[in-house]
Amino acid sequence: MRLNRRKLLIGAASGSVAMTVSPARTMADNAFGSGPYVISKKTPTLRVLGTHVTLQEPLRRQAEKDLGIRIEFQPGGSAAVLHQASTRPESFDLYEQWSNSLRLLWQAGSIQPIETRRLIYWDEINSLTKTGRLTPDSRIGAGDAPHKLLYVQPDGSLASSQSDEVSFLPYVHNVDSFAYDASVVPRGEPYKTESWGWLLDPRWAGKVALVNEPTIGLFDAALAVQSLGLVAFEDIGNMTKQEIRSLFKVLIKLRREGHFRGVWNSVPRSVELMRSREAVIESMFSPGVSALRGDGVNCIYAAPKEGYRAWHGVMCLSAKTEGRSKDAAYDFMNWWLSGWPGAFIARQGYYISNPERSRQQMSVSEWDYWYGGKPAAVDLLGTDGRVVVRKGELRSGGSYERRFSNIAVWNTVMENWMDTLPAWNEFLTAN
Repeated sequence: MRLNRRKLLIGAASGSVAMTVSPARTMADNAFGSGPYVISKKTPTLRVLGTHVTLQEPLRRQAEKDLGIRIEFQPGGSAAVLHQASTRPESFDLYEQWSNSLRLLWQAGSIQPIETRRLIYWDEINSLTKTGRLTPDSRIGAGDAPHKLLYVQPDGSLASSQSDEVSFLPYVHNVDSFAYDASVVPRGEPYKTESWGWLLDPRWAGKVALVNEPTIGLFDAALAVQSLGLVAFEDIGNMTKQEIRSLFKVLIKLRREGHFRGVWNSVPRSVELMRSREAVIESMFSPGVSALRGDGVNCIYAAPKEGYRAWHGVMCLSAKTEGRSKDAAYDFMNWWLSGWPGAFIARQGYYISNPERSRQQMSVSEWDYWYGGKPAAVDLLGTDGRVVVRKGELRSGGSYERRFSNIAVWNTVMENWMDTLPAWNEFLTAN
């Protein structure tokens, strides 16, 4: 059966835009989620390249159902995905990863500007992405806060000065830290005693793991050594070559002494390391914590007194995407901010850049826990339907505003990033 689609003008704050939608359905009415649709064989396939963090099968299925387009997810490791995106823009239509990859993709010419007039919910996106702060007293944090790379300037550079074109769609974001098994590691107090330095505590030697990603694990390690006074950084978001050498001198020595159990390349591997107690403290992403808690592991996501390592998801449009595929890409970007997707990813601990729309798709108890920092009024389910939060529990770090007021550094590709790659490989192979 051929899908009957038509052109509909949808009024956005910055003007009216032509979007392709299905009969009697408008995205402005937020009618996503009621399907079903029959997808035409002539419908273009939207190819989305990214990591397992957001390229999840329930999201793909729901987007296909709501939009009536074919969607192909191409998940991979962050380094491999970034390499593909920067060298083969013809191999994808949309790219999903983190803002620390933006400079490389923009300089490579792999992505094209996104027109804000075609983003239905652009005016709903909150101040975190647009200014770097959720509240006036928030600290922006070192490194590449996303607002610094958001707007396309007249000369083609990226900066914080507003324009009608952006380098990415702001959507999923969070603050990361480390997690620990509280049945082994004594529980600390958020923002007061929990510290990145715990990753280097000799009590946990042989049971510590880091994420295997130089632009992420590097900062976890740097925050740890800095907290113990082992290395001082003038700007932890843009380390000098000497500071990088000093950092890895410490890390390689610890590796040779057997302090680290190892590194992990995927969220499932991080979960397995702690589930099996091969690691009792490690770099961790929020979905991993949710999975472990669903398994009954007393996994605590720390709120370090030094501040979090923050990240912001970016959705970028391939420089090679055009025509109907480009229209489909805009449909998908608008879908991500339509409410249901943000509510879905909230249940694994992630935030969305226009949260009030997703609030309509969440229970009061869910909103109060995940965004409000209040005790859970009832047991709460994760994205897989299992209980991940027990009644009465508080979210580590508190509310959305409090957590994003305590950023130490953003995931960043530093000026001396190339110097970190051989150093990181030396760390991985040290014995």
